[in-house]
Amino acid sequence: MSDTYTSYDLVEFGKPLQARQRPMPKPQGTEVLLRIRRSGVCHSDIHIQDGYFDLGSMGKMSLAQRGLKLPVAMGHEMLGEVVALGPDAKADGVTPGKTMLIFPWVGCGKCEACNEDRENDCINMQSYGVAQDGGYASHVLIRHPKFLVDVEGLDLDAVTPYACSGLTVFNALGKLGALRDGEWLAVIGCGGLGLNAIAIARAMGFTRIIGVDADANKLEAATEMGADKVLDASQPDAVKNLATLAEGRLMGVLDTVGLPATSQLGVMALTKTGRYLVVGLHGGDFKMPLPMLPQKALTVRGAFVGSSPQLRELIALVRTGKVKPLIMESRPLSAASEALDDLRAGKVTGRVVLNGDDPS
Repeated sequence: MSDTYTSYDLVEFGKPLQARQRPMPKPQGTEVLLRIRRSGVCHSDIHIQDGYFDLGSMGKMSLAQRGLKLPVAMGHEMLGEVVALGPDAKADGVTPGKTMLIFPWVGCGKCEACNEDRENDCINMQSYGVAQDGGYASHVLIRHPKFLVDVEGLDLDAVTPYACSGLTVFNALGKLGALRDGEWLAVIGCGGLGLNAIAIARAMGFTRIIGVDADANKLEAATEMGADKVLDASQPDAVKNLATLAEGRLMGVLDTVGLPATSQLGVMALTKTGRYLVVGLHGGDFKMPLPMLPQKALTVRGAFVGSSPQLRELIALVRTGKVKPLIMESRPLSAASEALDDLRAGKVTGRVVLNGDDPS
């Protein structure tokens, strides 16, 4: 094994990633060293690259002030081959040469949420690709084998985004809850997150799904992934048109964008007792007339990724063949920075997955 590995690091906020050589880590205790074979490019990485989240009227939430230290290798949708294990890293099936999906949402390991395997709810998360180096690199060091998920026999490109994109919407759809016969679900935003939501919702038993976006190519992709109807959100009277498409029975809205305009569209189109859930992080303020909450008995909530047990549940669902694979584009690992640029510019339909087997 080489003494060094290549990492494509965020060295300065707002700037392109830089290729750097780092000393190859030697796993200690329960740590596991993996060679990255695939790494998904997630929209939240754009916010990390920018160094802030847009909180609307409250200003910007600086990631540096929240403790994010540079340089860091971003990338939290990771799939890798086990290279070496620390002396205490003992788990069934985790052996050198095994390719495994990595659960990236690591918590502090001490709080109630972590003790209940709800690391995604930990208020002191130490996630890979944010607080710890992630998958935009040839190798990654994982804290414990319990964060590794067996995906043997599954397509590597297709399975990688389930660590974030798939897990996020799987958790969110569970929080929205099942719909009754005749009720509709709208998925706002048909990028990688939204398309995964449509496919997973279909596999979970949702039977009436509307894909909503302003991009014609993404609406076409939504239909391919299983949406029964689509709506061009850029057209006038989008609220009325969405309610009409749902036959007046829009009971669930999953907003994978998270902009003021998408929140207004989702909330205003819901029928009485409808449920609006946002997972998108684009930014801005959420505003609505307060009397509408009690008068329409609406539920408004957010969700953030999911737990490690939920990831295993999702992979089990994927193994049934019911989840249609996301539209994928494969690029070499060295193209991480350019992939982020294309994602920012809206040039990506589905998901870009960086191929660590082709690092050039």
